[in-house]
Amino acid sequence: MSDCIFCNIVAGQLPCGKVYEDDEVLAFHDIHPFARVHFLIIPKAHIATLADAGPEHERLLGKMLLLAPRLAKEQGLADGFKTLINTGRGGGQEVFHIHIHVFGGGDPVRKT
Repeated sequence: MSDCIFCNIVAGQLPCGKVYEDDEVLAFHDIHPFARVHFLIIPKAHIATLADAGPEHERLLGKMLLLAPRLAKEQGLADGFKTLINTGRGGGQEVFHIHIHVFGGGDPVRKT
């Protein structure tokens, strides 16, 4: 989807601070972090919201959730982290390509 910023990132048309990538998933640092460590895990396939996911996405969604603790530990969050999936406008979703926020480690370091 050419109007989806995350699809453009997946296609390599926009840069990202990559944390992880394989054939199905991409993880990268959030450009507006709300914690010292804050990255997103997205599927490479476009799925607009969690409410749009179906039984055919079960394995992919499970893979994304199981990847979260591994990447969190690699990013320095061995003591714990939070995950968040905003779903739909009413749920605070801004980019309509499903993504898991993984964050922790206190307030972000602000660059001046």
